[in-house]
Amino acid sequence: MAAFDPAKLAADTEAYCQELRPHEELCYVEHKFNEQVPGLAKKYDLLGINVDPKYGGRGADAVSYFRALARIGREGTGVRTFYSGHLSIGAYPIQTWGSEALKQKYLPAGCRGEKIFAFGLTEPDAGSNPREMTSTYEKTADGYRLNGVKYLISNGGIAHAVVVFAYPANVPDGPARRISAFVVDTNSPGFAPENLTAKMGMYSSNTAMFEMTNVAVPKENLLGEEGDGFRIAMGTLVSGRLSVAAGCLGVIEDCLAEVLEYGKARSQHGKPIAKHQLVQEHITMIEMARVSSDALLQKACEAMQAMKTNPGDKALAAETDLVVAKTKLFITNAAWDAADRAVQVFGGRGWSTLYRPGRHLMDVRVCRIYEGTDEILKLKIAASLLGKEYEAFK
Repeated sequence: MAAFDPAKLAADTEAYCQELRPHEELCYVEHKFNEQVPGLAKKYDLLGINVDPKYGGRGADAVSYFRALARIGREGTGVRTFYSGHLSIGAYPIQTWGSEALKQKYLPAGCRGEKIFAFGLTEPDAGSNPREMTSTYEKTADGYRLNGVKYLISNGGIAHAVVVFAYPANVPDGPARRISAFVVDTNSPGFAPENLTAKMGMYSSNTAMFEMTNVAVPKENLLGEEGDGFRIAMGTLVSGRLSVAAGCLGVIEDCLAEVLEYGKARSQHGKPIAKHQLVQEHITMIEMARVSSDALLQKACEAMQAMKTNPGDKALAAETDLVVAKTKLFITNAAWDAADRAVQVFGGRGWSTLYRPGRHLMDVRVCRIYEGTDEILKLKIAASLLGKEYEAFK
């Protein structure tokens, strides 16, 4: 088995992004899902970047994987979101908590592009507090039966398998009522997805809700043990949050490239606008966002890799969770500011989805909401400084 080659991954990712860009430009303005995102990913072997080679993946280390997502993020938050759904919060929990049989059942097919993954935690009335979910499961003779609705699920309308979380039915509230996690095939009878198109930006990506009505799930599709669902969800969100942060670094990088090119090409008042001092201020602040975000991402990636190497170290896991929370909070806000500044440099042309800054501004706003809102992350960080007795919620 060949050793993982970071340079080869970087080259394949670059080639993929260059070939994808014209398709993404067109699909975005036409408000339709970009089918070339998974299609070209299969061509360039990018559907199993972080998956162990014994399951058909490339086996990338954390730094290489999230750096690849940063490059992909330059092409758009919707493009990167596909990878977050498929790999960071789709394949990741299967590989981390699934049985060997479950890994063999799903991961090779995911790497080959035969199965796309998604993560079904959020519900219409359960967002930042997943414990308020209402989805339930019952045991059957040969597995489980699931009922409930999941909402705002990235890849939810195109996925072949979804990691779904639910409470046991007919168990009263209390310590015994604990969430469990399952891998659900979307072609199962009773599984009904619906694409959500009334959204701000992210037009070329897929976002959906789905309803489960007595969906049968085989017993081997349970992730971990019964009652492990909340722990699995929180552990998976660490991976998901870092994937969002990585993509947002790509947004900042692309905004910088756009303002540098446009600032030199566009003239007003008899000279290129790049010579205007206030335009240079925007350029400087975008660059400061880039270098700061890059440093934070590197630290978080190294923490993720250390956690992966030492899976039983609870202190290291807690430290990684915290550094990823800080990274996600900082970089998503830095990307929002960078996109806003890029739109300002472009002026009237910035206020258009025909130009990249406007698309970035609309798309990146959701990054301060999904995988942990700004507010949840701030409370998490503050509690780590003040002490557990000061936690705003339990």
